[in-house]
Amino acid sequence: MTARALLLLALIPYALWLIFAYDYHFIDGANLLFHEAGHVFFGLFGRTIGMLGGTLGQLVFPVAAGIQFLGSGRPFDACVCGVWLGENVLNVARYMADAQAMALPLVGGEIHDWNWLLSRIGLLSHCGGLATLTHLLGSAVIVASLYGAFIALRREQVAQTVSGGSSA
Repeated sequence: MTARALLLLALIPYALWLIFAYDYHFIDGANLLFHEAGHVFFGLFGRTIGMLGGTLGQLVFPVAAGIQFLGSGRPFDACVCGVWLGENVLNVARYMADAQAMALPLVGGEIHDWNWLLSRIGLLSHCGGLATLTHLLGSAVIVASLYGAFIALRREQVAQTVSGGSSA
């Protein structure tokens, strides 16, 4: 069994945990850096975009990495970035769900991004429903990415069989 096949097998229980029992974990520490960097970068374009910038920042990095892998002819690796993207969307859903209660600890200030954003557009009372939709979106991204990784892995295996080669 190849290293990629083992990674795919390891991602399946991780994905199930993310979808059904997501809780803040070690990867979210790195994602938080991208979130905060997004506030700084997108903040150059105004307060509203700056507030949304945290979320945009944590979504842009896995998308950019996935695009880089696709451009390099590495679809399996791009699909792993898709799982990372989906995990970030689930993290956003959790933050969004907290918009009214504001119980989660905040970094760098007293302003809760999603409380501020949803209040401005009159949807704060709908944060739970919006978070559920966002969680469903993140779950779909994860499932689609795992399926894509499986397809990419099968194509690699077929190509190796046809060429008579082997790789880890």
